[in-house]
Amino acid sequence: MNKRLILFQIGSILILEAGLMLPSLGVALLHSEQSTTAFFFSILITAGAGLLLKLFPPQDRRFGSREGLVITGLAWILASLFGALPFYLSAQIPSYIDALFETVSGFTTTGSTILANIEVLDQGLLFWRSFTHWIGGMGILVFLLAILPQNNSHSMHLMRSEAPGPEVSKFVPRLRDSAKILYQIYILLTLIMVGCLLFAGMPLFDSLCTAFGTAGTGGFGIWNDSIAHYDSVLIEQIIAVFMVIFGINFSLYFFVFTGKLKNAFKNEEFHWFLGIILAAILMIAVNIMPLFDGFWTSWRHSSFAVTSIISTSGFATVDFNLWPTFSKIVLCLLMMVGSCAGSTGGGMKIVRIGILFKSLTRDLKKFINPRIIRRVRFNGLSIDEHVVAGIQSYFVIYMLIILASILLISLNGFDLTTTITSVLTTFNNVGPGLEMVGPTGNFYDFSGFSKLIFCLNMLLGRLEIYPLLFCFTLSAQKSTKFQSTF
Repeated sequence: MNKRLILFQIGSILILEAGLMLPSLGVALLHSEQSTTAFFFSILITAGAGLLLKLFPPQDRRFGSREGLVITGLAWILASLFGALPFYLSAQIPSYIDALFETVSGFTTTGSTILANIEVLDQGLLFWRSFTHWIGGMGILVFLLAILPQNNSHSMHLMRSEAPGPEVSKFVPRLRDSAKILYQIYILLTLIMVGCLLFAGMPLFDSLCTAFGTAGTGGFGIWNDSIAHYDSVLIEQIIAVFMVIFGINFSLYFFVFTGKLKNAFKNEEFHWFLGIILAAILMIAVNIMPLFDGFWTSWRHSSFAVTSIISTSGFATVDFNLWPTFSKIVLCLLMMVGSCAGSTGGGMKIVRIGILFKSLTRDLKKFINPRIIRRVRFNGLSIDEHVVAGIQSYFVIYMLIILASILLISLNGFDLTTTITSVLTTFNNVGPGLEMVGPTGNFYDFSGFSKLIFCLNMLLGRLEIYPLLFCFTLSAQKSTKFQSTF
């Protein structure tokens, strides 16, 4: 394990994070806010820690998958610990654990909050809170790869560790160029959304914060009643469309921009994603129709809720806590399904659900006819058996973490629905759950221990378990010792 290289890379990430706090400092200065001092010292502390870690550069800058996993896990933990400083030093979130929860929720694009009154925060803090969604959406390390020269063959381990989905591919031969393309698409789509929201009548500050939350599929709002504050069908529909856009695999946009439309629109995961969205909207719209004035009003609220939950954005226009049980169960299932691999969304990912479903049907057919030989196919390609086995293992670990978390969170003594959905929404990086943690609720009343469990769940969900799990085991040292004996 190349420890000096790991610390050196973490130092670069902390310096980068300090730089990313500067726009929020600018907002605080512009409005002469109390949080200006908090941002100033947070930047100094974060940059100082980063420079300290870079004082002793490593002799050997090569690293493999183990170093990539450790760098990814530690980077997200330390970025969250330092990113919480502006909230804590400003005393606007006086508890550091609460500040950490809010920051982890931001970076992991979860959108769950401990704040009962969001509007009391300074605008600089509101900007930082939403900006963490935008930073975490595409990934801190992907941004680092885009702006700093890295060894192409080894830095792939960083991108593979952080990027969502069962596998990662490069758009172009050089990984740095692939990271640049990803961020160029990300920035362009964000700017287009800001322009659309401005056209719809939303103020500039609101448009930026909303676009950050949508692009990262996070869902932090700047008003207590979220998107319902604007009471605008046009704004709701713009946000709903962009939540779907950011829930789609970004490689499809690369194909579109390079003129390879056929490759984009024949993508099977894309078809599954749109099919699930349309089916869920229709089912919920019919189910909630008695609560609203006609089918089209129920369709409006159903479409926003479905796109918000499946993209794991978490914005809200109505309190779906008040909807029938059937609709709430559909939304809970969508929390677990999530969006596409290679998007900024969370959840299990459509591609994993599709491959699991196809492997299950394949195994049932083999049970009936043991002589049959059939490979699992997805996107027109035959999926290697080790990929299928890896996805099955991932699903088992995914369910075990959920069950263990539910057991630990139940120590708070809250009702069953609150306990289960609080775990589902944090682990799948969605934001709101049901009952106490519904669209109008928050996580403030949970114990400090539970909030730390939620933080761990949010990080595990965003990094898709393995990088963080690897950091908390001694498997790196053990495997090295084991290999050295042969």
